[in-house]
Amino acid sequence: MVPFTAFNVSVEINRDGGPLVHAAFAECDGLEMTIDVKTIREGGANDRAHRVGGAVSYANLTLKRGMTTSFDLWTWFRDTVDDPRVRADAEVVVLAADGATERARFQLTRCMPVKLKAPPLNAAQGGVAVEELQMAYETIKLVAGRG
Repeated sequence: MVPFTAFNVSVEINRDGGPLVHAAFAECDGLEMTIDVKTIREGGANDRAHRVGGAVSYANLTLKRGMTTSFDLWTWFRDTVDDPRVRADAEVVVLAADGATERARFQLTRCMPVKLKAPPLNAAQGGVAVEELQMAYETIKLVAGRG
C-alpha cells in the first residue's frame, strides 16, 4: 500500500483476481443502499397497511481529489468502454486521523467506472492525480475496522 498521508479514504480495486490499483482520496460519497418499500392493503382492514421490503438499489460511488501511482484507472475505464461486461471489485477503506488505523472497510462488488476526471495538470506533483472517479456497484458490505 502506497501511503498518501494527506488522504483518509483509501480505495483498493481488484480485477480478475489481482490488484488493479490502489488510490487515496480526500472525499467519498455514495456508500448508500435503499430498499424499495411496497404497501399492501388488506381488504376490509381500512385502519392499516402492510409494508413489505422490495428490491435494494445502490447509489454510485463518487471519489474526489485523489492520488495514485499509475494510470490503471484510465486503462480500466477504456477497457470498460471496449467491453461493457468488464467489472472489478473494490474496497473503500476509511482511515483514522493517523492515516494508518482502519476505521471501516466497505466491500463493493461488480464495479464499473462511469466517470473519470483529471484535475488541471501540474508538473510538480509526483503521483497521478484524479479529480473525480464515479463507479456503479452491485452490492455493498460493511466490515468493521480494527481501531
